[in-house]
Amino acid sequence: MCRSRAALLPAIALASVAVQPVARAEDYPLRSVDLIVPFAAGGGTDVLARILSDGLSKRLGQSFILLNRPGANTTIGTLSAVRSKPDGYTLVMASIGLAANPSLYKALPFEPLKDLAPISLIANAPTVLVVNASLPVNSVADLIAYLRNRPNALAYASYGAGSGPHLAAELFQFTTGTRLLHVPYAGGAPAAYAVVGNNVQMLFSSVLPVLGLIRSGSVKPIAIAANQRLALLPEVPTFLEGGVSYQTGTWFGLLAPAKTPDTVISILHKATLEVLRDEDTRAKIVEQGAEAVGNSPGDFRAFIKEETDRLSVVIRSAKIALD
Repeated sequence: MCRSRAALLPAIALASVAVQPVARAEDYPLRSVDLIVPFAAGGGTDVLARILSDGLSKRLGQSFILLNRPGANTTIGTLSAVRSKPDGYTLVMASIGLAANPSLYKALPFEPLKDLAPISLIANAPTVLVVNASLPVNSVADLIAYLRNRPNALAYASYGAGSGPHLAAELFQFTTGTRLLHVPYAGGAPAAYAVVGNNVQMLFSSVLPVLGLIRSGSVKPIAIAANQRLALLPEVPTFLEGGVSYQTGTWFGLLAPAKTPDTVISILHKATLEVLRDEDTRAKIVEQGAEAVGNSPGDFRAFIKEETDRLSVVIRSAKIALD
């Protein structure tokens, strides 16, 4: 009798395993999701990621938890997403560094379009050029004339080598045939206040870090690098209005590790578009100096490829290289 009962135990164990529910991609998400932000807390990417995560949590019924992992121009945080299990429970909020890094770094430890699965472009934030309030220029034409007569006489701030403001300034020089001095700072606030204090004279910035300074008159806005004026700064003209074909800025997009099931990508994409179509959400994004986008995974992939090709030209011409 004992032997007979003992012999049945393996069969009973197998039967119990067989009836355990199998997690299907269609049932995603069954638990909380980590959303990696490859920047320190408080920046534009972090703020937009929080807006998105709140919306996704409400629509998908699970918490989307932000993990800030800054460093190496977004490489550290993005790499942690690349190395995660491709099951939809680790995502990354990327920005312009994703497209710049293949040209910036001699040995990037991953290939963005091979090792990541695009979900959607979330938002675009055009660059605004601000200068020290005492600088005797008031338009794009004034600035270009001033710089052409005084090569390397003015310095611009950035958030570090390869950052968005650095690349924007290099693109400006490439486009206008002017020359500036580069002074890197630790972040948006130090860079902006360096312009206020005239330690540097210029900053190519997203709107949020400089909006209050513009409104108070602490810095002087010259132009927006977009195809139309911003609702937040309707008095600031575009570079196009100033006769310069110069459009650039920061963008923000949601991606998953490569090989994440198509069904999971589809669920995340659908929910993301629902979030971005919500009027309250769009208003919050506008308050950050950005505009909501929302496109298909295929269109986002093509966008990243175009950005990578565009930035590679800027980086090569500026002879920027990082170890």
